Amino acid sequence: MNPVEPLRRAIGERYLTYALSTIMNRALPDARDGLKPVHRRILYAMRELRLSSTGGFRKSAKISGDVMGNYHPHGDAAIYDAMARLAQDFNVRYPLVDGQGNFGNVDGDNPAASRYTEARLTAAAEALMEGLTENAVDFRENYDGTLTEPVVLPAAFPNLLANGSSGIAVGMATNIPPHNLHELIEACLHLIKAPNARDETLLEYVPGPDFPTGGVIVEPRENIAEAYRTGRGAFRLRAKWEKEDLGRGQWQIVVTEIPYQVQKSKLIERLAEVIQTKKVPLLADVRDESADDIRIVLEPRSKTVDAEVMMGMLYRNSDLETRFSLNMNVLIDGLTPKVCSLKEVLRAFLDHRRDVLLRRSVHRMEKIDHRLEVLEGFIIAFLNLDRVIDIIRYDDAPKDALMAEQWGKDHVRARDEADYVSPLPATGEGELSDVQAEAILNMRLRSLRRLEELELLREQSALMEERAGLEDLLDSEDLQWKTIADQLRETRKQFGRDAPGGARRTIFAEAGEVAEVPMEAMIEREPITVVCSEMGWVRAMKGHIDLSQELKFKDGDKGRFIFHAETTDKLLAFGSNGRFYTILAANLPGGRGMGEPLRLMVDLPNESQIVSFFIHKPGARLLVASSAGDGFIVPEAEIVAQTRAGKQALNVKDEVVARVCRRVAGDHVAVVGENRKVLIFPIEELPEMSRGKGVRLQKYKDGGLSDATTFDLEQGLSWHDPAGRTRTETDLAEFVAKRAAAGRMAPRGFPRDNRFN
Repeated sequence: MNPVEPLRRAIGERYLTYALSTIMNRALPDARDGLKPVHRRILYAMRELRLSSTGGFRKSAKISGDVMGNYHPHGDAAIYDAMARLAQDFNVRYPLVDGQGNFGNVDGDNPAASRYTEARLTAAAEALMEGLTENAVDFRENYDGTLTEPVVLPAAFPNLLANGSSGIAVGMATNIPPHNLHELIEACLHLIKAPNARDETLLEYVPGPDFPTGGVIVEPRENIAEAYRTGRGAFRLRAKWEKEDLGRGQWQIVVTEIPYQVQKSKLIERLAEVIQTKKVPLLADVRDESADDIRIVLEPRSKTVDAEVMMGMLYRNSDLETRFSLNMNVLIDGLTPKVCSLKEVLRAFLDHRRDVLLRRSVHRMEKIDHRLEVLEGFIIAFLNLDRVIDIIRYDDAPKDALMAEQWGKDHVRARDEADYVSPLPATGEGELSDVQAEAILNMRLRSLRRLEELELLREQSALMEERAGLEDLLDSEDLQWKTIADQLRETRKQFGRDAPGGARRTIFAEAGEVAEVPMEAMIEREPITVVCSEMGWVRAMKGHIDLSQELKFKDGDKGRFIFHAETTDKLLAFGSNGRFYTILAANLPGGRGMGEPLRLMVDLPNESQIVSFFIHKPGARLLVASSAGDGFIVPEAEIVAQTRAGKQALNVKDEVVARVCRRVAGDHVAVVGENRKVLIFPIEELPEMSRGKGVRLQKYKDGGLSDATTFDLEQGLSWHDPAGRTRTETDLAEFVAKRAAAGRMAPRGFPRDNRFN
């Protein structure tokens, strides 16, 4: 036998057990009441502590302690965090816990310790537990078998969608946004009338999520419909803002609602970073003027700025726009995880409500039958009061005597009033049951009043009528759904759009995509001189200065790249690692000091050197080559990067480094190796690609590539001779050959550093 097999099987079985435990008991909510076990236990424990919505508060430490000790044997900190979230009106659309004290805020601050806060249930939580004492749901033993807890709550409204849920299990996750309760009940009522309603029809009642923090949903309707039909999708959510006029043409943007689950403090930090890095040059300043409500002020750089354009750029560069993913993975029957559509989730809730209705009706009928049995005993006692009193007074075992007595028409009540007729019906022959005898013995003397007879008659009549109604209810499915619809209408009246906080908060709008605005259109165009030293310190000096004038550098450093540019230009830096980096000229430090290291602006590794630094020219092409003599042509449009990490173009490894980057200008390529051999070949022999190792430019026995350039063969090849004079050679026939040839020794007067102009 293979000894590995049992171990594999044992590990598999144990991990599967753990996975199922996580899925069912921690991460995924029940589709019927929308709660995970920890939330259900918190609400039930608070109900056991009699913390009603109209009663007093209790310390949160007491509540979390009771939950941990009685029902949920996990850490009290985790229990308190779960309870605190149920009380946060910025996280939960319909809070289930009424908190008193610091329960956190939208800035992301944590709640105070449990010993400082107090809590009680809300009316919504009580609606979820209505009917628990009427056998509405099954109960199970708690973890140590000393108490019982509900398997699921009766749930008077679809809490799963009303408050949403999120969780990560083993191999699966769930993420459900909050919705408007009024709209959900409208959809349920329609589903009761038309059980086969289409998903698109339900969208007329539930147009989309309703987040506690408001905001604007800009997701197209067809995408929302597809998400609700499949149970998977996403919603684009934007902040709500308005343009505030300050007079004299001045204005500012005021953000009044931010996307769901975005921490306001982190959002402010991100906006400040956007200003500092000049990613949105139109934005000048951001201020947080929030009190109980949200008020974030955004100041434009100029009053001529277009507000829509500025906000469009902020949507792309900050959390003023987010995407909320929808993944309705729930326990559809309390046991089976399934990704459900909107219709399936509502159907599961309605089926649960019908089950609750039937169980409560049966429980009520049992209570009525018991009470009718007791009333029948009371009626016998009133009709035969003297005999009953006689038995109780003189018999040694009155209960047994009452049960053994044959009660019938021979027992007539003795009254002084000859004209008095009892309203109670005459009973036939029979014996008292144990329940009836016990009730008669426990009856108070004050109940022997004459008026009590009328009360018994009324109660019996009312109970018989109620029992008949319950029998009709249990026999008629149509009547059951009518009753459920009436209950939902009552819930809608209590928590719907006309109730406090029940109106829809999140609105819908078209995305209104803002067209990409060229960066140069947002930056004031000014001439600058870009200076980059040998050690990589870069700066921008105002105006176009004389490129030959002497400039100051740090000790041991000297100038390497210096050229005229404008603030609207994009600059490209090519590293010896074969990667191109993009820098905005407007973001360069000023020229008063020595500048800043280029490595602080882009993610250029310390071991890599700057090979070339120049202005980006749209439509141009570059010749790139490595020290091993491989290279190709790359279009500049392919190497412009949007991030600090840049874009990889020339692939190099081991000891090979990128050595050449020159703009293509001509019909031939000239290559010179470290062996001073020159090779010239047509540029058509080089491939054009966006990334790769390239092809062999020149063949070497020893050493590698020293330099490469492009030129027009008719105009000749130029270089600086040792005396500093420019020399142009037009007779180059002996150097022209096929690509990857060895080449010929360079002509007399060729630069000693083996580099072209």
